[in-house]
Amino acid sequence: MDRFENMSAFVRVVEAGSISGAADRMDVAKSVVSRRLKELEAHLGVELFHRTTRQMNLTDSGRAFYQQSVRILADILEAEHATSQFHGALKGSLKVAVPLSFGLMHLGPAINAFLQAHPDIEFDLDFNDRQVDILAEGFDLAIRIASLPDSSLIARRLAPIQAVMCASPAYLERNGTPQSPQELIKHRCLVYNLISNFENWNMFDAEGQLIKTKITPYLKASNGEFLRDAAVDGLGIVLMPAFIVYKEIESGTLIPLLTEYKLSQLAAYAIYPQARHLSQRVRAFVDFLIKRFEGLPYWDLCLQDDKHALRSADSIMLQNNGDQFNYTKLEER
Repeated sequence: MDRFENMSAFVRVVEAGSISGAADRMDVAKSVVSRRLKELEAHLGVELFHRTTRQMNLTDSGRAFYQQSVRILADILEAEHATSQFHGALKGSLKVAVPLSFGLMHLGPAINAFLQAHPDIEFDLDFNDRQVDILAEGFDLAIRIASLPDSSLIARRLAPIQAVMCASPAYLERNGTPQSPQELIKHRCLVYNLISNFENWNMFDAEGQLIKTKITPYLKASNGEFLRDAAVDGLGIVLMPAFIVYKEIESGTLIPLLTEYKLSQLAAYAIYPQARHLSQRVRAFVDFLIKRFEGLPYWDLCLQDDKHALRSADSIMLQNNGDQFNYTKLEER
């Protein structure tokens, strides 16, 4: 039994959704693929699929073996490339989880530029704001704007994420401009509801004292771009990362508010599992992102005017699945 050929056939069946589809992709007979699957299951002593007359669904064992098989086959391919005549060229696949808005607005162009430099890399991208389990779901890495309580993961900082509170000129003309955090209770607030304590907009005064401000959400949503557009339409005040609203601030369709107060600063990180031999693909991609976003992010340029400058809190307040963590310093590795 050729263990790696059988493993490769298994991966092709999962990706194609059927034995016949895998056979077409591999340009072999269906009987060859079926035989390899049977040999693999006999060797492992488990069933990898729930088989019916119409479909094949992975068992729990099959799902776990698939994730490991994809990683093993990718590592084998990388080892071959590293010692072949194509030494130095990056090949293989990268499965990456990225946050929705940040991914579409800023990571998307970066990934496209990386692909132009490395056309033999294949990306499998999950655009989603959910908290993924990198190891269990088979991701090579994830881009997160969140806290990092799992010590089994390595984090490399990509860029600061500055928050800004803003509203449209039309809304402020109708409802007045808040002069203090306490006045927010009288205003319609547009709230991103995928973080914990989303009804509390906390900030720090000039002396560093924390001001806890409980607002009454007028509109709640799980997408920052939707909330940004609602603010532009004059529906209320929004608290958003600058990378979502920077163009609107530059054009004047949104006006920063309460800029004399410090707002919590987050950061975007590339997260990946600890490993003795980090994939060359992962390392190259993370290094590329760090280089691309180094220095002051272009989306924060709109906040550099003295009138609109925001100051970050001394500590970094981060949100994660309903819990809040305070990191005075996060080690970069």
